[in-house]
Amino acid sequence: MTAGTPHVVLLPSLGRPASDFDALCASLRAAGFAPHALDPLPSWDGEPTMHDLAAEVRRTMDEHAIDSAHIIGHAFGNRLARMFTADHPDRVATLTLLAAGGYVPIAPVIDHSLLSCFDESLARSEHLEHVRRAFFADGNDPSVWSGGWMPTVARYQRGAVVRTDRAEWWDAVAPRVLVVQALDDVIAVPENGRRYVADHADCATLVEISQAGHAMLPERPDEIAAAVLEFLQRSL
Repeated sequence: MTAGTPHVVLLPSLGRPASDFDALCASLRAAGFAPHALDPLPSWDGEPTMHDLAAEVRRTMDEHAIDSAHIIGHAFGNRLARMFTADHPDRVATLTLLAAGGYVPIAPVIDHSLLSCFDESLARSEHLEHVRRAFFADGNDPSVWSGGWMPTVARYQRGAVVRTDRAEWWDAVAPRVLVVQALDDVIAVPENGRRYVADHADCATLVEISQAGHAMLPERPDEIAAAVLEFLQRSL
């Protein structure tokens, strides 16, 4: 990594590993960026808030001597990215939200499937059906996310969301913001991104992607990489 290489910090979805960003990180690296996809801590003592999780992101950045970075958050990571931006705006060059949810309520049947993705007692076929229903658009292969689910992580992350008022992170913005929303997302339905961008039209841009759901990253990797790279390169 050469001096002056722009850093990109990537925050994954609820109870998911940083490896979900592998393809995007490869594209970023090829374009001259220094990506840092952050795995969540495997467990957390006590009852953290989103502010605590944002402080952990800051600690990790400090550990890697990253003063400022382009922040990318996917799904739950989009909430954490906004919380980090609200708490540490001087550390954020730009903000990219993939699957920007958190405002429009999730349908109960979808929330049930989301929680069931972390149920290790389920048969593989039943588990995969919940993954498909909650995360993937019709016709896309959910088996690419058959593994990687971390129940303990998901529990403390969901608790942090509950313990933090949405108003403390929802409207966080950076000088430039990109929102990439999947049109078939049943968790972060498109209205979430549209509402946020309409409220912050002076700095936020919306890109909507068809034939993708909440998983998004394994469903439409090329389109997401193209949107993110165009945005970041214009921000340099």
